[in-house]
Amino acid sequence: QVQLVESGGGLVQAGGSLGLSCAASGAIWTLGALGWYRQAPGKQRELVATLVPSTGETDYADSVRGRFVISGDNTKKAVHLQMNDLEPEDTGVYYCHAEGVVGLYGAEYWGEGTQVTVSS
Repeated sequence: QVQLVESGGGLVQAGGSLGLSCAASGAIWTLGALGWYRQAPGKQRELVATLVPSTGETDYADSVRGRFVISGDNTKKAVHLQMNDLEPEDTGVYYCHAEGVVGLYGAEYWGEGTQVTVSS
């Protein structure tokens, strides 16, 4: 099992910046990728950014590319999301996500989420 705990978030004006962090614990050696999703009111949860710690490979949603930066290291103990030039459309609950392999089976884990609100 892997536990994910988010921190950061809050209220910011449009054009501002916020940073999110996620601390991973437990069987982190089983993890292959870490990332962030978000869910706006009345909308489906969507991928924001992912990171493969072993290779440093990252991927971003088109809506945040160039504004958000995901980072972490090979320890897989933490993943961060730096959000710049925030827009009201970035408002939502941000969830830390991790996926890996346990034995022969894939596994995924979620944090409880942290609220990000961007005012216009």
